[in-house]
Amino acid sequence: MKIISTTLIMFTAISAFAQTQVTKDKKPDLKDNFKYQTEQFADAKILRYQVPGFEALTLKQKELIYYLSQAALCGRDITYDQNYKSNLLIRTTLEAIYREYMGDRKSADFKKFMVYLKRVWFCNGIHHHYSTDKFLPEFSAAYFATLINSIPAKSLPLKKGESSGQFIAEMSPLLFDPGVAPKRVSLDPATDLVLSSASNFYEGVSQKEAEEFYAKMKSEVKQGSRDTLIAFGLNSKLVKENGRIVEKVYKIGGHYGEAIGQIVRWLEKALTVTETPGQNEALKKLIAYYKSGDLVIWDEYNIAWVKDLNSLVDFVNGFIEVYGDPMAMKGSWESIVNFKDVEATKRTETLSSNAQYFEDNSPVDPGFKKKTVKGVTAKVITVAQLGGESDPTTPIGINLPNANWIRKEYGSKSVTMDNITNAYDQAAKGNGFLQEFACSKEEVDRAEKYGHLAGNLTTDLHECLGHGSGQLNPGVGADALKNYHSTIEESRADLFALYYIMDPEMVKLGLVPGDEVGKAEYDSYIRNGLMTQLVRIYPGKTIEESHMRDRALIARWVFEKGEKQKVIEKVIRNGKVYFTINDYQALRKEFGELLKIIQRITSEGDYEAAKKLVEAYAVQVDPVLHKEVLERYAKLNIAPYTGFINPEYTLVKNGEVVTDVTISYPDDFTAQMLKYSKKYSFLPVR
Repeated sequence: MKIISTTLIMFTAISAFAQTQVTKDKKPDLKDNFKYQTEQFADAKILRYQVPGFEALTLKQKELIYYLSQAALCGRDITYDQNYKSNLLIRTTLEAIYREYMGDRKSADFKKFMVYLKRVWFCNGIHHHYSTDKFLPEFSAAYFATLINSIPAKSLPLKKGESSGQFIAEMSPLLFDPGVAPKRVSLDPATDLVLSSASNFYEGVSQKEAEEFYAKMKSEVKQGSRDTLIAFGLNSKLVKENGRIVEKVYKIGGHYGEAIGQIVRWLEKALTVTETPGQNEALKKLIAYYKSGDLVIWDEYNIAWVKDLNSLVDFVNGFIEVYGDPMAMKGSWESIVNFKDVEATKRTETLSSNAQYFEDNSPVDPGFKKKTVKGVTAKVITVAQLGGESDPTTPIGINLPNANWIRKEYGSKSVTMDNITNAYDQAAKGNGFLQEFACSKEEVDRAEKYGHLAGNLTTDLHECLGHGSGQLNPGVGADALKNYHSTIEESRADLFALYYIMDPEMVKLGLVPGDEVGKAEYDSYIRNGLMTQLVRIYPGKTIEESHMRDRALIARWVFEKGEKQKVIEKVIRNGKVYFTINDYQALRKEFGELLKIIQRITSEGDYEAAKKLVEAYAVQVDPVLHKEVLERYAKLNIAPYTGFINPEYTLVKNGEVVTDVTISYPDDFTAQMLKYSKKYSFLPVR
């Protein structure tokens, strides 16, 4: 599970705390006047992130990061194809136009073409990465035809014997028809979730057929064996061929085999420079999994990965998160390469070492608590490379593995991405957002003083303890809540964090100086959940993305619960709406009460209760408030979504001997995307 970043929640202001938390090992790497934001287009902005501490690593560690980073980039095309079956064809076509077009590149139409191409790169396809709605070009189909006809046919991905005219007829509906693949992930319970979603995990298969296929597969596994615990369908595409439903497993020699082979090639190089036996064992298991596609080996890899606690360098690599599948079964490919920030990790180690306290004192029913919390490890990391689903947009925290039985028996790893949150902070300085939407100067001052610490601690609690808390009843699987699984799970982790950020134990542990940190987080969370996250929704649309639904559900539920007592009050001043918290302790109790409800739903796999809660609080949008928020936000000229340019690494060799690995920070998003397409495209376009 992951916590998705948003400048609208935590990172609208640089805090005094953040300014003083640069650790000693980072200082030599920080560059004066480093330019974080490089450009802005449509609803997106592009940032760079630094990798402080890289130069201080050993040569072996640098080399390991290089090989793991190459593996991270080799899976890029998998993400595009998983998002929609025609994404690679579309991207290849658009890039061919960019490279070959010799006409007026300064015209208004070509500028619109460039915005569309950048959006495709930003979203890994033609569907918005958050709303999952298809976005359309602002240039016309006629102009697109002009572009196609103006470049050499040999540069286009034409089928054998296909003319440019036929190609235009094939491509135009993919780009311009809003009725073709309108939604990447549909969560509407009134529809067939599979057939109404454009994501490329199923083909020719209905929701009912998919459910029956996996129900039969589970029933055929020997009961009581570990095989019953595997994540059925995680690494496959389900298709109907000649009237028969079959799984196309992702592995070398199987589906996505060309790209997976390249990933493995670099992972095998990484094996030669591993830091510890545990890390070496985990990598071997991952390679074996990619070669076989065997989900039992995937579980063995996750167990080995969780047990590797002594390596400084770490990585995420695989088909992991299920947000992209409306059935919450199939994993999207991603990779994040990182290394531990030793000094900052002291904060998360304090949390993880006291995990049993938090579990024991949780407000949920005792039967849903873990009696013994095992293997909770948490650290603050420095991200070195983003790949797949995590590139160019990335979470700010991760808790893995997702398998509940592994969490229970072996534990989990949680990370907070310090250099990513720092990039958000630095880029958001002085943008005026907080001043526009906070209800009082007191809120602004509190956010500026404690916002960064509050945000990072909330991420720590969410990932380190929230996702790892509680337990499922026997026989309940992670797929029990279907299309509501992700929203409910993120709500559960958020509520755990919100409940404990104000716990007196946080002061005793030395993690916060007092309640002002928790108040800063409550202010931010309620403001965002009730109002400011609406800047990410187009007029007339509902809330679709699971993390946004999670925040809306929580904020709206507690607002309604405490409305009579004015725990949270809606204030109208100078014609503008604000929300202010009058009783922080009462609000904490409401967070605890909702956590109790959602943990029961999770533990029992209560689909109907999940549906009722999400549909009542997390989906619909108040059109009047929405209009006001959009108008106020537009005046600030801030893009609500953020993507990143990766740093680049270069091997320095003396003959065949690696003598160093250097790092550079490119600032051209277009150049990096084109470079990636040229160097890391391994899958067939058609």
